[in-house]
Amino acid sequence: MRRRGEQRDDGTTLITMETSPDSNYGSIVMNAPGQRRDGNVFRDGSTPVDFVLVWEEPRSPKEELKGVDSTHVKFREEFLKRLRHYGLLQEQRVVLQEKKKTSFILLSAPWSLLCYYAEEISLRVPLQVVEAPNLNWSEQVLSKLSLPNPLSQDVPNPPADYYTCQFRTNKLQRFLGSDHQETFFKTTQRHQVLYEILARTPYGSVKKGEVGIDRLVSEQVFTAAYPLHQGDFRLPSPPVPPHCLGLRQILYAYWAQWSCWRRYQPLDHIREYFGEKIALYFAWIGFYTVWLLPASLVGTVIFLIGFGLMATDVPAKEVCNSGNRFIMCPICNICSYWNYSSICSTYKAGLLFDNGGTVFLSVFMSLWAVTFLEYWKRTCSSLSHRWDCSDFQDIEERPRPEFTAMAPMTVRNPVTGAEEPYFPEQKRLNRTLTGCMVIIIMVAVVLMFLIAVILYRTILSIVIYKSDFSFFNLSAGRISSLSGSVLNLLVILLLSRVYTALAHILTRWEMHRTQTKYEDMFILKVFIFQFVNFYSSPIYIAFFKGRFVGYPGNYNTLFGVRNEDCGAGGCLIELAQELLVIMVGKQLINNIQEFISPKLKSWWQKRKLRPQLKEKKKEVDGEEAQGEDEEVCPWEDDYQLLVCEGLFSEYLEMVLQFGFITIFVAACPLAPLFALINNWVEIRLDAHKFVTEYRRPVAERAQDIGIWFPILQFITHMAVLSNAFLIAFTSSFLPRLYYRYTRDSTLRGFISFTLATSPHTFSQQHHNASCRYRGFRDENGEYLPEYFHLLAIRLGFIIVFEHVVFFIGRLIDLMVPDIPEEVELKIKREHYMAKEALAENQSLGKTMIPGHKDVPSSSLRQRGSRTSPPQSDSPPPHLKGIPEETDPPGSC
Repeated sequence: MRRRGEQRDDGTTLITMETSPDSNYGSIVMNAPGQRRDGNVFRDGSTPVDFVLVWEEPRSPKEELKGVDSTHVKFREEFLKRLRHYGLLQEQRVVLQEKKKTSFILLSAPWSLLCYYAEEISLRVPLQVVEAPNLNWSEQVLSKLSLPNPLSQDVPNPPADYYTCQFRTNKLQRFLGSDHQETFFKTTQRHQVLYEILARTPYGSVKKGEVGIDRLVSEQVFTAAYPLHQGDFRLPSPPVPPHCLGLRQILYAYWAQWSCWRRYQPLDHIREYFGEKIALYFAWIGFYTVWLLPASLVGTVIFLIGFGLMATDVPAKEVCNSGNRFIMCPICNICSYWNYSSICSTYKAGLLFDNGGTVFLSVFMSLWAVTFLEYWKRTCSSLSHRWDCSDFQDIEERPRPEFTAMAPMTVRNPVTGAEEPYFPEQKRLNRTLTGCMVIIIMVAVVLMFLIAVILYRTILSIVIYKSDFSFFNLSAGRISSLSGSVLNLLVILLLSRVYTALAHILTRWEMHRTQTKYEDMFILKVFIFQFVNFYSSPIYIAFFKGRFVGYPGNYNTLFGVRNEDCGAGGCLIELAQELLVIMVGKQLINNIQEFISPKLKSWWQKRKLRPQLKEKKKEVDGEEAQGEDEEVCPWEDDYQLLVCEGLFSEYLEMVLQFGFITIFVAACPLAPLFALINNWVEIRLDAHKFVTEYRRPVAERAQDIGIWFPILQFITHMAVLSNAFLIAFTSSFLPRLYYRYTRDSTLRGFISFTLATSPHTFSQQHHNASCRYRGFRDENGEYLPEYFHLLAIRLGFIIVFEHVVFFIGRLIDLMVPDIPEEVELKIKREHYMAKEALAENQSLGKTMIPGHKDVPSSSLRQRGSRTSPPQSDSPPPHLKGIPEETDPPGSC
């Protein structure tokens, strides 16, 4: 048994790499350039810069004593020392400013280290070039019809598509491009290797979690760590042929500019530059935006139908022409009587959102959501296979570097036979339950704020009614409702920031094995909270507001305040107002932030970092460089850019929007149109940020959009039930239908049918003046038979509605296969080629697991007692001799 920190022998031997053109499966010619044009090289002009570490220190000796933390210096020196032991090449550059000194450590991985870690993290490399299928169904349809395609654009230098398999050093000669070491691994793959090393490397006590570059950056030991962009994004002047542009320039010219708003996104180029995870996000949001076109068209038509009903609707005419016929009861304890005819314009406006087309729109949007998700599964399976990620989560995904370094024991993987870091499930379960308790507490806080907003609306209405301004008296309910919606939006945005930071801490503490699992649990925590945060107020207005008011003379109260009733125009128009304020307001705020905030931050960053006195020194060998470079180096340029904070907030914004346009579409037919307009803007803003304003993120692989897809499925099911209840209980559709078939087909007298008369006791208390209120009660406050008839009809409608929609949705699910037939054929072909290419290596691998038959798959060992697995977490064998407490990345 070996304790943490002890040295272990590694029997792995890197096989000599020979390139034999006769063994290649395909034929591509790659001419490796002698020097990189983008300037991302060491001083020798050939060694590529794969990663950059940065820290800042005070320049003045007096300030240096105050501003430099000795612990930070110790951690930094230890970290860099270990990186050198692991074989990384380093070069230091220093920029001197008036008050501070900025140090850049340029890192590069030599060929042997790249090959070793390419096997460790299961990088995929090409076997044979294959023709990429056209994934745009609209382009296929227009091509068959011989029609011009206004969405298409000719993007230069499209990345080739390959049959690929996992890299094996001893099969190097069988991979395409193996003759050229400099260009064999893509730039993004080199970044992945460097990040894996940086994230595994300890700099102090492993038991205290002092591991990895992420923690060093969070504790300000380093101020930044990033890979470099490939050249400038600005187009050269004078112009050059499109095929001569760099990949970043192509993305800027053909994707990030506003003029590209109606063009297909160059997804293969995005994947080549940013990795599969970011490319899948843009593929999903583009797919979602296209599918919003029919939804927004139908919603807009339904909304316009409401304009026609405003002029022809018989109940609306009755309201407007009623005069003093309907004297309504006060809507608060100190309010006065009012005429029903005073809400003529509000009642007509409600017809825009509450009409017969609402039922069709609800059914359409429910089926639209199901069909959208089914076709996205097809598109996602095609993209994930095309980008070599089909088996990523099940087979290829490695444990998180932080988990690898901090897990207390190991277990033998029953699939691969390799020993892997392990964290006891019971401990994780206990930590997860603790996290659930925190979620429950935060949800309770949201509900407390919701009750506070409800009380605010009620109290504000009373205050306005007491005021001497007649104009405000007439609009008291509308003012309190609108201001309550705005206040609710501010509370939502504030609580979101607090809880997101808390969810990060909880998820990190739970010690999830893979990055996918870590992100899924974090997303789930935040979504549960955000679901309650964003949807609690609309759900309250849609299903609870005005349901428990009581009747004149017997009103119900909350904390001594009379329960809130629906406004004069009904709850549906209030729900539409709430949705527009929260959904559109949130979208406007986010878009303004995404447009203005990065520019302000970028301006401030460049102003803060602009050297006033700039000197370049070469301090690795203690020699000063002769002269000064006038051009700003790429690593300095990228240091002035903003840190990419990931895709979580982008996905969350779109998923919450998806919920608004499906769950509450019966109340706001224009919601899909607003979502479509927002998404057109959102894609360009995000593209512009990633290309021009963000530092280049480390490319990450992904098989799909992760747990967001099950969340979308959950929202789709919620939407069916929500729309059924909205139509049944909040809309006037069923009462109108009931009256049409039982009383009068022309709906004459419908208004009087929906209004009850106050009890005699209430009228006597108010000078024998009777009044009307909405409800199906007699003069004693008891429910009429019509109330129970309608209740039965409403419940029956809900059952029929959801059964029909779910049945049709299930048929769509069965009719649309998850994987297209041509993709299935390609998968089989690729598996066959990989088997042929690595047959010898697979047979050899069976003998490489020591004690394979004797050691059970479930055996646990304390961390540090494992033998050498086939997939070792140690560095290559020539990188040994590290003293005590200088463990290799991922070791004990």
